[in-house]
This record gives sequence, structure tokens and C-alpha cells, in this order.
Amino acid sequence: MSNPLSDDLDHVLAHTSGLWEELRGARLFMTGGTGFFGCWLLETFLWANDRLTLDASVVVLTRDSSAFARRVPHLGCHPAVTLHDGDVRTFEFADGAFSHLIHAATYSGEILDDRDRLVMFDTIVGGTRRTLEFARRSGVRRFLLTSSGAIYGRQPTDLTHVPEEYTGGPDSADAGQVYAEAKRTAELLCAIYADAHLQPAIARCFAFVGPYLSLDVHFAVVSFIRDALQGGPIRISGDGTPYRSYLYAADLAIWLWTILLRGRSMRPYNVGSATALTIQELASLVAHTFAPPVSIDVARAAKAGASVERYVPAVTRAETELGLRLTVPLAEGIRRTVGWHEAVSGHSPSLRA
Repeated sequence: MSNPLSDDLDHVLAHTSGLWEELRGARLFMTGGTGFFGCWLLETFLWANDRLTLDASVVVLTRDSSAFARRVPHLGCHPAVTLHDGDVRTFEFADGAFSHLIHAATYSGEILDDRDRLVMFDTIVGGTRRTLEFARRSGVRRFLLTSSGAIYGRQPTDLTHVPEEYTGGPDSADAGQVYAEAKRTAELLCAIYADAHLQPAIARCFAFVGPYLSLDVHFAVVSFIRDALQGGPIRISGDGTPYRSYLYAADLAIWLWTILLRGRSMRPYNVGSATALTIQELASLVAHTFAPPVSIDVARAAKAGASVERYVPAVTRAETELGLRLTVPLAEGIRRTVGWHEAVSGHSPSLRA
């Protein structure tokens, strides 16, 4: 059975050709391997492993190995993959030595009350500490933390792109900022555990689009794609003026593998696109992916003179130090994402030719 992502996987392999030799014969450990980031990392790792005969392997921490193997059998049942059951906060350490560890686990539940916020904080912070302790005990040299652009707090209106040197942060007195504060603490834990042998690399991830991104999560691009797949209209809950940017998942995989294998220890790298567009422009881009274009409803009109909200990274550090670039334009990334969702759901294609 052919892989519907084969073109993307070949694309990633072509743009990471110089990286994989470091993983020849390697044994990796991964948390969060069943989520959006994890599935892309597993897809690309196994694609490279099979085609380059790397003889590498990966142990993937999951809360329900049988469910993952049923949902994505070509990943969960691959001979190079071992599924390791456990909670990221308390998992039993796997036996043997590991050379690389990718910590991509996070808490993605809806925040409803104080208890949920505590679970989120404990999952991110406790899980990171547990994973770092495991990395130290199992001989891991290269460690990747998938952090978040949320650690910068609200982006100033006069700052079009937020760089890694920006020292702002979320409001620590606002319980709604628990995700951002937990990610900041996770980065601090990496700094505490870093030494001459364990070298943590940090990827501050912004916003993305691509296959495996669930249509149930509350991100603008996902909501718009879901609305459009259901026939429209695309609904914008605000006035459509905030600025965002989105990196396609194939580029995300290229960037994360490069940061793991080439990034400097404890030198964070923003991961995302520097190409900003408004939420209304994003909705229009999604709408015109379909034929005919889907209609758009905007909840309210923009207020004259209102400050502009932004969530857009500066990516100069990744570009200049690691040679990373955006290789899939957003319009094409949206088209591929829509096509994948239509294929896995069995819907008839409705993409613009």
C-alpha cells in the first residue's frame, strides 16, 4: 500500500540529505510520537531509515500503544519502532542506551478549570523533568525540546517579527498563561540538565498546517479548513485583523531534524514562517483552495485605530546558522492538507485545479 505522503517524504529527504549519517545505527527515544509533530517525525525518520538503510531504531512513549498501532499501523507496527507504554510524567525508563531523544509530548486538552490547568502544567514540566532524567541516565547526547513561541508572551504591536533575543514573557499572574509558563520552565529545566555530554536543543514552535493536524483543535487554519470541507461558510469569530504565519508540516520536519542534529546546545531557534498574513487573508487563501471558492463570514467589523495583534516569528537565526528556509508556500501547504483530509475521509476531491 502506497504512502499518501510519499511526495512530502521524498521532499523532506531531499532537503535533509546531509543529516542522516549521524543516525546510522542509532537508537532514539521519542515522547509525543503519536501527535502531530510526532507522526511527522516518525514518518520522516522511517522513510530515511528504510531508503538509506540506516539500521536505526526508535522507542516511542505512548499512553496507549495498541490504539496507536491500530490508528497508524504503518508507523506503530514498523519493525524499527518499539512502542513503550507510560505517562510522560511517570513512565518506567526503557532499558539500554540511547543516543538521541526527542521530547515532543505536551498537554493538548481544552483548559476548562483550575484542575485542567494543573494537569497541563504538571504534564509539561513534570514530563520534561522525567524525560531529561531518563536522557541523563541512558547516555543521550542530543536532546530536542519542542517548546513554543508562546513563551514570549503578547507580541508588542510595533514588533512585526519576534526574535529569540526578545526578553518579554507571559503574565505570570494570569492562570490562562499556564501553557506558556510551563514551556518557559521546561526550557529552564533543559538549561539545568545541560552539561558536557547532554546537549539540549530548543525549538520554539509557532503555527503550522499539514496532514495529521486534527480538525478538532482550535486553531484558525484548522477551523477554516474544517468549515470549507463541510461546504462553508468559513467563519471568522473576530474581525480578521490579527497577523499570523504558518509553516507546512514537511518544512516543520526538516527544521526539527536539523535543530536536533545541528542546533547549538541551549541556543533556542524559532520554528515557523516569517511570512505574515491577516486572519482574513488566511481565510481567503483557504476559501480559494476549493472550486468554487467557499464563502467567508466575519463576525464583526474592525475598529478604526485599534492596535494590531501579531504572532509571527523572526527566523533569521535558523536561516543564517542552520541554513533553513521555507520550501513549501502556504497556499500549496493548505492544498496538500485539504487533499490529505479528503483522501483519508473518502470524500470526492473539491480542490481547485
